[in-house]
Parts: sequence; C-alpha cells; structure tokens
Amino acid sequence: QLHLVESGGGLVQPGGSLNLSCTLSGTYFGLYTLGWYRQAPEKQRELLATTTGGGSATYADAVKGRFTISTEDAKNTLYLQMNSLKPLDTAVYYCNAKHNYSPVTFWGQGTQVTVAS
Repeated sequence: QLHLVESGGGLVQPGGSLNLSCTLSGTYFGLYTLGWYRQAPEKQRELLATTTGGGSATYADAVKGRFTISTEDAKNTLYLQMNSLKPLDTAVYYCNAKHNYSPVTFWGQGTQVTVAS
C-alpha cells in the first residue's frame, strides 16, 4: 500500500518554472514505476513522464526537453521540474505509482498548475 501526496502547484507566467513534489509513504523502490500525469478540463488524463529510479526516464513528446522527472529516495519524494511553461500546460497534475508485477496502481490527489499572464 502506498500513499501519494503532491505539492508545488500554483500560478505561473508563461515561460516560467515550477517544481512539483510527490511524497510517497511505503516501500516503492524496485517495486513500482513512478510517473506524472496531467488532466486539463474536458480532456483525458495524459501521461507525461515515468521513471523506475536510478536516473532512467521516459517523456511524452509534449514535454520532452522542458520537464524533468527525478526521485530523491532518501526523502521518498518524486519530482517534476517544469521549465518553459506554456498556457497549454495548465492542468491538474497527478503523481502515480504502478506496480511492476501486478495491476496495482496508486494516485495522488492532484495539484493545480495554471500558466497565465
């Protein structure tokens, strides 16, 4: 069982940066693939980035080169550094933990990111 809590969302101007955090309670290293998703109004939830730890990462084309996913295992924390933000990045952002050997998946409650001038 994992509990995920996001933080770090807010209002930022176009071209600005935000760093989202997701604190995980429970054992996840080596058992779960961690990821970030977002959902804009009236749109489907969209996968942005995943990591299995150790510096490995995959990115959606929409955020490649602008967003960076990382973990700090000593703090049980997943991050999403977002640079060069655009109004189209406005959405609720969710962290996710997907078990590597079963269908079990956990979600955070979401954090709102709004990019506007």
